[in-house]
Amino acid sequence: MERKAQAMKDYMLKQPKAWLKSDHVKDFTDFILPKDIEEDGGYDSKEMLLEVEKNFIEAAKKNDVAGMKLLGRGVNVNAKNVNGRTALHYAVAFRNVEAVDMLLRRRAKLDLQDKHGLTAVHLAAWFGSLQILKLLVQAGADQRTENMEGLNMMHCAAMNNHTDIVAYIVDDLQIGELDKKDQYGNRPFALAAAHGCVRMLEMLMEESYNMATMEENEAGDTPLHLAAKNGQCEALQLLLNNFDIRNEVNQAGQTALYLAADGAHEDCVETLLEAQCDPNIFTLSRSSPLHPVCERGHFPIVKLLISNGAQMNAQNQHLHTPFHVAVKNSHIPIIHTLLEAGCDPNVKDHMGQTALHIATEMGKVDVVEMILKAGVDLEIRDRQNKTALGVAARGNMVIIVDMIIKAERYFRWKHNFQMTNTDAIESLHSESPLTFKLDHSPDTKPVRDIIWDLAYKHLKRNDWKKLAEYWEFTDDQVAAIEEQWTGPNSFQEHGNRMLLIWLHGILIEGSSPSKGLYEGLLSAGITKIAEKIRMEGSNADTRKCMVS
Repeated sequence: MERKAQAMKDYMLKQPKAWLKSDHVKDFTDFILPKDIEEDGGYDSKEMLLEVEKNFIEAAKKNDVAGMKLLGRGVNVNAKNVNGRTALHYAVAFRNVEAVDMLLRRRAKLDLQDKHGLTAVHLAAWFGSLQILKLLVQAGADQRTENMEGLNMMHCAAMNNHTDIVAYIVDDLQIGELDKKDQYGNRPFALAAAHGCVRMLEMLMEESYNMATMEENEAGDTPLHLAAKNGQCEALQLLLNNFDIRNEVNQAGQTALYLAADGAHEDCVETLLEAQCDPNIFTLSRSSPLHPVCERGHFPIVKLLISNGAQMNAQNQHLHTPFHVAVKNSHIPIIHTLLEAGCDPNVKDHMGQTALHIATEMGKVDVVEMILKAGVDLEIRDRQNKTALGVAARGNMVIIVDMIIKAERYFRWKHNFQMTNTDAIESLHSESPLTFKLDHSPDTKPVRDIIWDLAYKHLKRNDWKKLAEYWEFTDDQVAAIEEQWTGPNSFQEHGNRMLLIWLHGILIEGSSPSKGLYEGLLSAGITKIAEKIRMEGSNADTRKCMVS
């Protein structure tokens, strides 16, 4: 595939300036010259053309009339390459008037179709060569021919903004009946909207043409839907200004606003919201415009929708809120925005999971931290009767297990403390931002070293559980810590983790770690070490306390 892509690139660079005059180069490469072109300039191993026929087609591409004549009258001018294209197809596509004229004099067949069903008439309308189109019509080309998708020359001209071609078709040829639906139910006006052809839209809206219509295509899309879906903001604004259409839905239940949001077209979303389009119309799958942008991380559009009244707690067919899908995809700025805007993080999906369950199951530490700090309900259980802590323990998410236990203990302390000290809570977090992550602070390293030494060298197998009971760790919290088994000496790691969780709370409370350790060890019957800590930490500075 890479070889083919490079071949296409090399081939395009060799083409004449006429190539660059098209406003739709991308359409040309996708629609006229697909990516099956080989390095030999558009021929592959299946090609059955004679060498002289290949050279003739190449000359037609370059408008090399002299070369075409030099190749002689014995050449089959209607020879097709592997893509079903003749010299006339290429001469018309490159708008080579002289080459087209010569081919017509050589009696080239006018209505041969390439593999997409395109004839020379289609290409003349597509690339906007009125002079060539007139030559083809005068030579007897079929003016009503359609390709396999039902496109006629009016469709081709409309979607490429060639107003002169449409004027010629309607005013001179008098075949306005070409204003018809293609295979997908799109009239020229709809195709013009989809491709952002504003001049064409304005022309078709004129009374003399009267081809503007907001009728739906086979998928139920109106021209407004198509313009929004393709990010054609100028065309979108024109339609909004001239038609009373806003919140209509297609067969999937999608509004134009939904399609604009889904396609990440920020300017279109803003335009539709300014036109009072409703951001809370749900698709058949119960998805709101906020769902796809939260899923894909389109932060500016999320802010736009929220500021215009989008329902943040709306649930889709899987009962996922926009917050659920943002968490699933770890879009941190969007998660923060939704929380700041007041979304409910406790909503459960079809599996009974909150966003915290999902973040925990995925092991997303940063996301878990954000949700925990928002003050979620940590008692909610999913359909398997698991809290977020249970999910973390089951998945061996050690860091997250400890974070959740820290949060549970913190919010219990906060609830009790807030009764009389609300201002102190606010002051506390302004000085030291709340976090439940692992503590790597240099300031607490001496304390953490003491805790490690205590857990790994001095505590016996069940001592940490005695301390946990004294410090009011719940049975579920102890079980969650203990579930991570690393071998016969796992109790050492369990003790260290429990002590670090306890330290987190002590530091938030502003209590003395030295005093707390002494009292806890004494209650657990570990008197020798308790006395050592009391003596060494008599100044209430645990950093000067050593356990040996």
